[in-house]
Amino acid sequence: MTSIDYKKIEQAVTMILEAIGEEPQREGLVDTPKRVAKMYAEVFAGLQEDPKEYFKTVFGEEHEELVLVKDIPFFSMCEHHLVPFYGHAHVAYIPKGGKVTGLSKLARAVEAVAKRPQLQERITSTIADSIVETLQPHGVMVVIEAEHMCMTMRGVKKPGAKTVTSAVRGILQKDPAARSEVLSLIKN
Repeated sequence: MTSIDYKKIEQAVTMILEAIGEEPQREGLVDTPKRVAKMYAEVFAGLQEDPKEYFKTVFGEEHEELVLVKDIPFFSMCEHHLVPFYGHAHVAYIPKGGKVTGLSKLARAVEAVAKRPQLQERITSTIADSIVETLQPHGVMVVIEAEHMCMTMRGVKKPGAKTVTSAVRGILQKDPAARSEVLSLIKN
């Protein structure tokens, strides 16, 4: 993976400011290209990370019941408009064969996947697939709720509208009662 080219971002931001009729050398804007470059390095840091890496550390624990970390806050950038979307992720899995991961690893994986130019649907699937590939659990469910600024501040202009996506794998996909249990725990 490549690293961030700060100078190129600064040049691009300067060009955008000029293109919208602003004066990039105006007092309030003179450092804006540098600030945007630093911000982009931070909000796109997930391009340098593989979420599967977080699940390589496992603990031997004979627990084969539901593990759910809910309300994990995240921020991402819509790849269509490069404006933010943000919300909460709920990540559940049923361990198998004594392979349990640290709870913080679930949150770190959400952050790594979200910090890229992204689609909510892709975040949801990538997290679920990363857990399946590395932990090989009985089942996985990822539910993401988010507000998209591309729908809030432009276009349809519907602030407060939430988009919900889910990715369900394994037993949680096949067993309606198990799926209902997860959804009930997320709601409460």
